[in-house]
This record gives sequence, structure tokens and C-alpha cells, in this order.
Amino acid sequence: MSLIEQAAKRLEQLRQAGVELPEDADPCLGMAKTLLAMPENKVLAEIVTPPPAVEAIRQRENNSSSVTSSALNNRVELDLDAISASGILVPQASRSQLADEYRVIKRPLIANAMGRTNSAIQNGNLIMITSALPGEGKTFTAINLAISIAMELDNTVMLVDADVSRPSVLNMLGLQPAPGLLDVVVKNSVDISGVLLRTNIEKLSILPSGTAQARATELLASDAMIRLLDDMSGRYSDRIIIFDSPPLLLTTESRALATHMGQIVVVVNAENTAQAAVKQAVAAIDACPVKMLVLNQARQSSTDGYGYGYGYGYGYGHAN
Repeated sequence: MSLIEQAAKRLEQLRQAGVELPEDADPCLGMAKTLLAMPENKVLAEIVTPPPAVEAIRQRENNSSSVTSSALNNRVELDLDAISASGILVPQASRSQLADEYRVIKRPLIANAMGRTNSAIQNGNLIMITSALPGEGKTFTAINLAISIAMELDNTVMLVDADVSRPSVLNMLGLQPAPGLLDVVVKNSVDISGVLLRTNIEKLSILPSGTAQARATELLASDAMIRLLDDMSGRYSDRIIIFDSPPLLLTTESRALATHMGQIVVVVNAENTAQAAVKQAVAAIDACPVKMLVLNQARQSSTDGYGYGYGYGYGYGHAN
């Protein structure tokens, strides 16, 4: 093989490997001599090692593939027929009394979260759903409220299972336990992408409670938790974050979490909760700027007898 043929062959190998060469590279001129003067292993190294631009493109493609894979792995399919049968709202359902009641409940919360009121509320898009005692319907309320807000045109919703002692959001939605909030806080991280569950309700994502921790109260009150909440609150301007919290009178976790919230909804079982327990629960969250009471299982007059539904009320500062 002649000198020029050898040079042309090496030039073609370099081009196929992605090595950028001058437009006027001519195997008949100095390029041929340069290539042939290079040791064989040097030429091969040039061929198998892509230039920086090619490597950067490959890295971006790998990163993109990794993100896509992570998003697919974290996507969950809610059985909308099953959760609808259990009494939970679904976007495709026809107009119902429950849907209308949650439309009324969510309006002031959304207005506060999006800064549409006269006074700005710090962390207004962080909304904690709690109760005085267990069994008052707080998790049911948190899920329905999150789905109702997800049906809005202008807002996305993250539902956080912050009842770290007795998590039940995933179970109520027919999902298996998964890593989540506590795992991220333990790592002192603000990256929730690996544990955030995307759902087939377009604007709804779920952050599970995660792996149980003996120091859960300390974790929820830690600087790591504050950094995570700040990041979650400020990352997307249209995002509203709903926290299903433990009952206020039975655990300390809920009180630790309450100190970071802009709005708190206290669910009250109209048939069972004593007035003294409600007052004690509201006193425990006195520092929160906005407190709303949702009356669950309230008897309502109707043309065909009695029905059960939700009453509501909200206020700023001290609740009476």
C-alpha cells in the first residue's frame, strides 16, 4: 500500500471515530506525513478516544437516558376505578357532592398558596392536613384535597405522607410501601427525584413517608428537613404541597412539622371529637399563620333526609 493510500485510510478511520479534521485535509500533503510519522499506537489512541465535543454529547445522552429511566421506574399507575369505589375523588368522575365540597374547601387554600390575598403568607404552598385524634378522616381529606387541586388548570400537587409513625397514603391508594421523605432527610439531601412517585393523574405526584426511623421527630425538626422544605416549596411556582400529618394530640412529629407550614387544615369528626380536644389541637399550632377547620361527617339537611358531608371554616392568626 502506497504512502498516500495508508494516509487516506487513517484519515477515514479518524473521521469515522468522530475526530474533527480540517476541511482541506489532503492525504497528499503534510497531513499524510504527520499521520505516518505518528507511532501506530498513537494513531489508534486518536481513533478510539473521541474528542471533547463528542464525549460531551455522549455524556448528555447518558444523563438523559438515566433521567428518563428514573422517571419511568418511579411512575405508578393508580387504579382509578378502585379508588373511586372507595370514595376517593378521581378526575374523570362526573360532578358530585363530594367534589363540590372540596372545590369550596380548596379555594381559600389555593388563593393563600399562590399569593392572591392582601397579605403574603410565608410557605403558603405548604399545607398540612392533621387532626386532634386518630380516625377523624385526615388522610382521606389529604388525598381528596390533593386530587381536587390536581384537577386545577394552573397548579401541580405533591402529596407527602408525613405520618411517619403510621403511614397510610400509599395503602389507601393501593400502592406498595416505598422509600421516601425520611430516607431523603437521613441523607441530608434535597434531591427527591429518586423517591418521588409520578402518577397517572397528570398533575399529581406522591412522596411516600419512607423507611421508619427511631429519630423521626428529630429528623422532621432538623436543619436538613428545613432545607428540604425550602427547596420543595420554591422549586416550582405552581406547586402546592399537601402533607398528611400525624394527629396533633398523640405525637410530637406533627408539632415539629407544623412549625414549617404556611397553612394547616385540622379535620374534625363532627360525631365524635370533643370540643376540648379541638381547642387543644388548635392551640398546638397557634404559630401557624393560617388555620382551617374541616368538619367531617357533619349531618346536613337535605330534601330526602340526612346526608354526611364536610363543613368548613378558616381564619388567620388565632382560631376561636
